[in-house]
Amino acid sequence: MCGILAVLGCVDNSQATRSRIIKLSRRLRHRGPDWSGLHCYEDCYLAHERLAIIDPISGDQPLYNEDKTIVVTVNGEIYNHKALRESESLKSHKYHTGSDCEVLAHLYEEHGEEFINMLDGMFAFVLLDTRDKSYIAVRDPIGVIPLYIGWGLDGSVWFASEMKALSDDCEQFMAFPPGHIYSSKQGGLRRWYNPTWFNELVPSTPYDPMLVRNTFEKAVIKRLMTDVPFGVLLSGGLDSSLVASVAIRHLEKSDARQWGSKLHTFCIGLKGSPDLKAGKEVADYLGTRHHELHFTVQEGIDAIEEVIYHVETYDVTTIRASTPMFLMSRKIKSLGVKMVLSGEGSDEIFGGYLYFHKAPNKKEFHEETCRKIKDLHKYDCLRANKATCAWGVEARVPFLDKEFIDVAMSIDPEWKMIRPDLGRIEKWVLRNAFDDEKNPYLPKHILYRQKEQFSDGVGYSWIDGLKDHANKHVSDTMLTNASFVFPDNPPATKEAYYYRAIFEKFFPKSAARATVPGGPSVACSTAKAVEWDAAWKGNLDPSGRAALGVHVAAYEGDKAADVRPEKLQKLAEKTAEAIV
Repeated sequence: MCGILAVLGCVDNSQATRSRIIKLSRRLRHRGPDWSGLHCYEDCYLAHERLAIIDPISGDQPLYNEDKTIVVTVNGEIYNHKALRESESLKSHKYHTGSDCEVLAHLYEEHGEEFINMLDGMFAFVLLDTRDKSYIAVRDPIGVIPLYIGWGLDGSVWFASEMKALSDDCEQFMAFPPGHIYSSKQGGLRRWYNPTWFNELVPSTPYDPMLVRNTFEKAVIKRLMTDVPFGVLLSGGLDSSLVASVAIRHLEKSDARQWGSKLHTFCIGLKGSPDLKAGKEVADYLGTRHHELHFTVQEGIDAIEEVIYHVETYDVTTIRASTPMFLMSRKIKSLGVKMVLSGEGSDEIFGGYLYFHKAPNKKEFHEETCRKIKDLHKYDCLRANKATCAWGVEARVPFLDKEFIDVAMSIDPEWKMIRPDLGRIEKWVLRNAFDDEKNPYLPKHILYRQKEQFSDGVGYSWIDGLKDHANKHVSDTMLTNASFVFPDNPPATKEAYYYRAIFEKFFPKSAARATVPGGPSVACSTAKAVEWDAAWKGNLDPSGRAALGVHVAAYEGDKAADVRPEKLQKLAEKTAEAIV
């Protein structure tokens, strides 16, 4: 992962401007601590902070075509770069590095702005054509890689990996929408990613478990492309466990084989948490070199301010989940690991959040999954990228593979519906696809373990501790006056108020607060899905335990932390027995 900053069309192109851009780019150096680069052409500046994953020796950026008339600064990975290099239109070009991103300059030479659909990867980049001083900026389909766009008073257009690099110098700015291209020639933003599922019409393709399995395995394998040590984030839940299981099976045949036959896995939690127990069990089953990391509630609270600065949000559920991921990433980097695979995206695609139990019909179920995927860049993608990049670690997410999403979102949602009468729990279509009796991917009770949100799975007292801390620092009067202090998207709880006050300290402009989503939510639902159950309107909390009557450790039940893991284990075992 890297950090990019581009400023196009500055009125002042003096040494002072160059120095200012270098200083602003330095704010992104946590994303790319390995090297810095800057290309200046008249009133255009392309800066880069590099995290070297592919070709660490010669792949420094910005990157160029043969005569250096086309310049590109990139954050991300192009998984099909080898096939593109060998394609008919590019095989005659000369390459100066082994970087997967160098193909972008040559693709633009050959195909103009229409090459983007040829890319398979996660990316955000800015490309400058010095022949006519035109430029484009592009963000990947789902928004796995962050990107912001801003406008200066002098007419300049800015692009940056994180808001902190442009918020001080731009009059207005916003999150660059996923699946879009900004073209100076065509005068603005347009969508380049237009999958069939985007129209939210209910699909009718029959469920094919082997197609689901094979497409996901391909998604994992292509993400094993690395020239540096890597690992897998393993919480012991279904999604991360499947990522680890598939990676183990294909490690020897992948480009990552030079890093040893033992896959490194990582899990974090409070001592005795559900994730630590499940993560160790899966690691033992798969035979990984497992690293169990612990943190305390106080250590998490102490990190909140840093987390908000790096993740650039005041959204409650994102901060709850980002904090343990932020702490874990620091430990991972200290072990020399620079890239990890992670399980984000599955719950949005398959309706894995517990509130999906209350979906009234397949139409609403499908529409909610579409809304959730479209919003991923505001929540889980933002968390997974920025919490890891804070320490120079790159997170790759196989479930958000473009081809896999197309396959999964074409399935008739009747198959995804949660049907206890048919033995189908949440994400049954995924669980069933990997339920292999002859060559098991996972133990049955792990394969059918109930969904735990990351902020819950690290230990239930984590969220309770955050709420207690916020209650001590935010008075009833402060919350009563919240709509006057924060008229835009006012906080509804003391915890939300606490985070918002910290966010405003770092990012005081109205444009910054507008980048953060709002509205009612229960157990990570959209506002629309709150309507599915009248009881939820009085229990609006993003924790999975807010799914009253669904989660085995729901808020209305026993809150004793020492019994919850056992309750979860018994439910998983009971479900597995029913499936067998």
